[in-house]
Amino acid sequence: MNRRNFLQTASAALAASSLHATGGTKLTDCHVYIGSNPFRSLEGENTEAFMQRMIQRGVTDLWTGAFEGLLRRDVATVNRQLVEKCRGHAILRPCGTINLALPAWQDDVRRCAEEHGMRVIRLHPNYHGHTIESPAFRELLAFAVKHRLVVQIVTQMEDERTQHPQVRVTAVDLAPLAPIMREMKEARVMLLNANAAMVLRHLQDCPNVWLDFAMIEGVGGVVNLLKTWPQERLVFGSFAPVFYWESAELKMRESALDEGQTQAVRSRNAAELLA
Repeated sequence: MNRRNFLQTASAALAASSLHATGGTKLTDCHVYIGSNPFRSLEGENTEAFMQRMIQRGVTDLWTGAFEGLLRRDVATVNRQLVEKCRGHAILRPCGTINLALPAWQDDVRRCAEEHGMRVIRLHPNYHGHTIESPAFRELLAFAVKHRLVVQIVTQMEDERTQHPQVRVTAVDLAPLAPIMREMKEARVMLLNANAAMVLRHLQDCPNVWLDFAMIEGVGGVVNLLKTWPQERLVFGSFAPVFYWESAELKMRESALDEGQTQAVRSRNAAELLA
């Protein structure tokens, strides 16, 4: 049975058992998207249906970005529409898109924090054409500290081999991040879609950097990662609907984490990050 068929077969059973398996405890997924993906049709186009499926799976908090933020230049409208889609749904936590390559991006940060009441902003440096070494990135971290924002950096959206031939982007180079985070100790950054090779050489000793496990692969990938990555800085991230949500749940189950590790990754670390 290939991975796709296995996940489809397991989906119904996992959805039915999620709340029972966790004893009804909180589950925060720090990495999902809604809206129109520019390259393929995905489940997140129907916000209401997507949210209801997540509730059935036992998710209680969804940190939600907008696919439109990848390529659209009118970031203010993207963020406003995201907030409108999330309004009235307590499970959805909008994460505003910030494009540091655009003029007046500082105004977008202010709008996210002051007008929309966001606690999380999301960067796509490779799609937006800037790097972590850009002076604007340090300025952004200072803004984020001022407004008490968590900064998510999406390191890659998909493998380069499967990208649209006219829109090929390499993964974000994280090597310069460690000295910046050691200098800006009050800043809080969460890396999304990073693999172990990207982070373990530089960032495990930075106490203000968190990581989701959406692209941590291999048998026992999560528990193996926790041998070198601090437990209190790992969060649940599914990258749904690009990835099957059940893939993230299966990573947790097959890693055989103890109860403390499980609760930390599923919700406690994310809650403490926002506290």
